[in-house]
Amino acid sequence: MLKKNNILITGGLGFIGSNLAKIILKKNLASKCILIDSYTGFINPLKDYFNDYRKFRFDKDKRIIIERGDASNFKLVLRILEKYKPSIIFHASAVPVAKLENITGQECRIGSVDTTTNILECLNYFQSIKKSKFKRFVYFSSSMVYGDFKKKKAYETDETNPKEIYGTMKLAGEAITKGLCNFYNIPYTIIRPSAVYGPTDMNQRVTQIFLEKAIKGETLAINGKDEKLDFTFVEDLANGAILAALSKKAINQTFNITFGKAMTLYQYVKILSKYFPRLNYIFKERDHQRPKRGTLSISKAKKLLNYKPYFNLEKGMKKYVEFAKSFKEDKK
Repeated sequence: MLKKNNILITGGLGFIGSNLAKIILKKNLASKCILIDSYTGFINPLKDYFNDYRKFRFDKDKRIIIERGDASNFKLVLRILEKYKPSIIFHASAVPVAKLENITGQECRIGSVDTTTNILECLNYFQSIKKSKFKRFVYFSSSMVYGDFKKKKAYETDETNPKEIYGTMKLAGEAITKGLCNFYNIPYTIIRPSAVYGPTDMNQRVTQIFLEKAIKGETLAINGKDEKLDFTFVEDLANGAILAALSKKAINQTFNITFGKAMTLYQYVKILSKYFPRLNYIFKERDHQRPKRGTLSISKAKKLLNYKPYFNLEKGMKKYVEFAKSFKEDKK
């Protein structure tokens, strides 16, 4: 238990970071959650699909402290380390999703490379001055680092061969995490999620796009009838990341944290049609710039962390649809 310790989350107001903070506090695992966030929006607010869910991500909780700023800023991060002395850092700040409008290598590099480097440099400096005992640095990577899946399941030991900007920079962040943490003697854990979805997502993942189009009665375009994703409910990801951060068996290890069973986009749409019986959809050719993905093996997380994802796609979508419909009603 970390009841008397503070936990720092970069990108703390984001989709993953905010859910992580809520679960940490719900389980009473920290005295305070310190959230670093630059208040950056990565999507076009002029698009008619835009919904800003950020104010729905937190209830008022005195244990949450928000520090506005960029985690690539050395002085900012060092000041926060000195002030709050966190025992664990969850590094979730980065470009939030692989498919974004006009995404650039520089944007992805800042979040996954520059920011990761800066935090670890600050940690090393802080530890050398304060002689503090830091427990874990948790880096959120991505299933995109594998590139095209070569087998039915992707294992943590498989070759990494990203084929686009996002996965490339996430993998670079993994290399920096391993190299600098080994050099500075900082315990680390790397998490590889996949197709994360759930309430308050606003970064235009395919799950959000399809759900919001369904609510509006618009036709869905499915890019590839056989396209598969290992859909992961955000609460399962957060719980898995917490287990990894607390386990000594996870020190200097990499874990796939997903549901562990891929579903096709078509199967996702069929589940969605249960809530929207008049749902219309068409099939289009898959985007060949994106890697062919599928199931990620979670056997390592099950064995070492006792990780047990709860939300299959049916359960997760029920909760997600209820939230999205209530949000629509609130806006009327």
